[in-house]
Amino acid sequence: MIEYIIGGGPMMLVIVACSIVALAVNIEKIRAFRANGKIDIRSLRAQIITLLGENRVADAITLCANTPGPVSAVMLVGLQSYHKLLATKPTPEVIRTLLGKSMEDYSAQALNAVENRLNVLATIGNTSPLFGMVGTVTGLIRSFSALAGATSLEAGAVGAGIAEALVCTAAGLIVALAAVLPYNYYMNLVERINLDIQEASSEMVEFLSMRAEMQQSH
Repeated sequence: MIEYIIGGGPMMLVIVACSIVALAVNIEKIRAFRANGKIDIRSLRAQIITLLGENRVADAITLCANTPGPVSAVMLVGLQSYHKLLATKPTPEVIRTLLGKSMEDYSAQALNAVENRLNVLATIGNTSPLFGMVGTVTGLIRSFSALAGATSLEAGAVGAGIAEALVCTAAGLIVALAAVLPYNYYMNLVERINLDIQEASSEMVEFLSMRAEMQQSH
């Protein structure tokens, strides 16, 4: 491995640095998404609806506050907004408007936290092949320079430059794959989390607004 890095020329140092950063980001995101995957979102939503049906808003807030993850964080914001509105006896329209707006606004912030550092993987995936191409060009320049300055065909001098070119090209593509493939997978997970947030928000808003309608009719 060390021989390939040395043989790849100066650009190999940049590509290796990119690979180290990509590995660090991958480890961080794997841990984060694994922890989020352990949370039973359906069970959480059912418990929140049950508590709200029993007028235990404070307990629902406590449950969301003690549950990690972006979905519970967005629901917590909605519940806190609803708790503040209770003293004013809000109408169903007010509940739909204010709760929906508060959770929608915070969901963008929650998703930004989930997507944190994914742009690093995207950048590495886009730039690593370019670094490899730069190494390829410099390696070919080195080969032709050696060939032009040689009084006779020296296979060793020419071969070193060609090896540098090929090693950089291969390394850049490998690092790009190691960044792009996980990035696409993580973005699919982000979309699932976004869907969970939307479903949980809509369910809670509809439940509370319907509850307010029933209370008004009585």
